This record gives sequence, C-alpha cells and structure tokens, in this order.
Amino acid sequence: MNHIAKLGCAVMVLGAISTNANSYADTLLGVYAGGQMWAMETEGAFASNNELATFNYDDERNGSYYLALEHFVPLVPNAKVIHTTMDTNGATNLTGNLSFAGQDYAVNTSLGTDLSLTTTDYILYYEILDNDIISIDVGINAKNIDGEIAVLDEQTNTTSQASFSGYVPMIYSRAEVGLPFTSWSVFAEGSYLSFDDHTISDMQAALEYRAIDSLALNLNFQLGYRTMNVELDDLDSINTELDFSGVFAGIEFHF
Repeated sequence: MNHIAKLGCAVMVLGAISTNANSYADTLLGVYAGGQMWAMETEGAFASNNELATFNYDDERNGSYYLALEHFVPLVPNAKVIHTTMDTNGATNLTGNLSFAGQDYAVNTSLGTDLSLTTTDYILYYEILDNDIISIDVGINAKNIDGEIAVLDEQTNTTSQASFSGYVPMIYSRAEVGLPFTSWSVFAEGSYLSFDDHTISDMQAALEYRAIDSLALNLNFQLGYRTMNVELDDLDSINTELDFSGVFAGIEFHF
C-alpha cells in the first residue's frame, strides 16, 4: 500500500472514531437547556359560570424555559420540564351579565382584568427515531395550570379575584427534520387533550440554526411560532376560553 493510500485510510479511521465518540457520548447522556422569549397576543373570555365575558387583552412579552434529560437506559423514558409564563391585562365594557368570584356585574359595566397564568409541563417521552436527518419523540405530559384572575369594576373601584390550579394529562410529540448539508433544521412540538368539556392544546413550530456543533457543546438559535388554547370547564369554579399565540425567539444548549 502506498503512502497516499495509508494516509487516506488513517483519515477515514480517525473520522469514524470521532463520529462514533460524539454519537456515543450523546446516546449515553444528553442534557438540553433552553429558553424562549414569546411575543404573546391573547384573546378570550372567562367567568364563574357559562356566561363568559370577552376581554380585550394587551400584547405582552413573556418567557418560557425548559430542561430535558436523555439517556441510554432501555425502556426508561426520557424526561423534560417546560415552564411558561402568560401574564397580561385586559378591559371590556360588558355586553351581558358576568358572574365572577362571588360578584355579579351588570350589562355596560366597565371592567379591567389582571390575568396571571403559568403552566409547567412534566413530560416523559421515548425517542422513536433519532438520526442526523429526522428525530421523532412521543410521550405523555402532565401539564400543571396555575392561574389567578382579578377583575376591577372601574366605576366602583372594587375588585374580585379567584385562583385556579390543576394537572391535566396530555399526549406529547415532537418531530425535527434536518436540512441536508446545512446547519439548519425545522421542528414541531406539541401537547394536546380533549376530555369532557376541557380542551387544551400547546403547539409550536420553529426554524433552528446550529451555531456551535462540537463534542462538548451544541448551541442552537430558534425562531418560530407558538399557540396555546386553554378551555376549562369548572376548574376551581372557573370557566375559560383563552387563546395565546405569537412568534418567539429562543436559544438552546445541548451538553
């Protein structure tokens, strides 16, 4: 074998070792940590009975962050936690009667509202497919919804408020497709539930750019769109039909 052939073989062997080492390290244990800034628009209504009042909400910037752990142990699911804040204010001039937190408000009453809402997703999932081109995850999600709504009667300057909290079981999935010969990929991720009169969905899709791709660290930038629908029927005596949506920018670290 001549020197050129020997050199070529050596390069291929070293490349294979490097690739396998990177792949093995990622399979053994992978930690994903990220955050997103969400330009959120809100639409919807709420009440303590079925006669919901619709409010005009302010556009807000809210945040979301997550942590995921992937491992090599067979049959044991991977885990992910996502925390999202959705705070906003709104106002309305009632076109119907509103009952809320033990108070009754008549038609044409001018009301303001302060909505404070957070969700925390506790996700267990399996990687059905995982390679450089496509990855697919499926699992279950226990979404904790924790909210507080305050209503201000602008004529009498009186306030009523109520809080609500609960866990909702949901189906979770995520799919990502890498664009060949580039550092770009697209992904879609979401959870969904429709049970009795509760309907909750949390969906996002984004374009992702891998700025750093090394054995020690991957750094990704994301730009996408997220939408969340929260329709609750008598959760701690609160009924809601709320929609949150908007673009987001994010960053993710993969160790």
